[in-house]
Amino acid sequence: MTKKPVYTRIVIKLSGEALMGNTGYGIDPRVLFTIANQVKDVRSLGVDVAIVIGGGNFARGVRVAAESGMARATADYIGMLATIINGLAMQDVLEKLGVFTRVMTAIQIHELAEPYIRRRAVRHLEKGRVIIFVGGTGNPYFTTDTAAALRAKEIGAEVILKATKVDGVYTDDPFVNKKAKKFDQLKYMDVLKKGLRVMDSTAVSLCMDNKLPIIVFNLNKTGNIKKIVMGEKIGTIVKG
Repeated sequence: MTKKPVYTRIVIKLSGEALMGNTGYGIDPRVLFTIANQVKDVRSLGVDVAIVIGGGNFARGVRVAAESGMARATADYIGMLATIINGLAMQDVLEKLGVFTRVMTAIQIHELAEPYIRRRAVRHLEKGRVIIFVGGTGNPYFTTDTAAALRAKEIGAEVILKATKVDGVYTDDPFVNKKAKKFDQLKYMDVLKKGLRVMDSTAVSLCMDNKLPIIVFNLNKTGNIKKIVMGEKIGTIVKG
């Protein structure tokens, strides 16, 4: 008997930095195609997929404000525009692979993307389209982590897959501290109390209040998204 996916609707949270690869800035097309192929594989299983994408490979609001003295709200809006650049690039690659895709933005920019409307987003998913959410929540002072938690609940997703460069959540940075230990499972309160860098505290609290699990996994290992969807224990799960 063919095994069925354990999740039927997911949100993948991608940071802008993930798209840089080893380039140090901007977008590495090879990374885009690697991610897009994994998304295509998951869609082929009949799983609804939405992506929330960051903009840190071009501009991160907090950093821009701190380094330039720019008003935080202005810096955050610049960061939101960067997410739109990334979303359009991801859409182009997905559609080159034959995956029907819609970019939906919290900031209205009609020539480039659809405005975010929850019922329309759900309809796109029902028609088998991948949605890329850009523009964060449309508000300054909120990260794309929070946007991922918000959109996941709005569209009825069952889990958030938080893509990172490591295979889960550790007690410390595993690239710096070789003795750092990995957590297989965490509770939301553990993440908040220990200040673990899973997602920002607003996003974690929103997930906790709505019992929405977060799975932190290594995006660089091809096939991890499909393995998670099929029920394999990959990375660290935050719940309970």
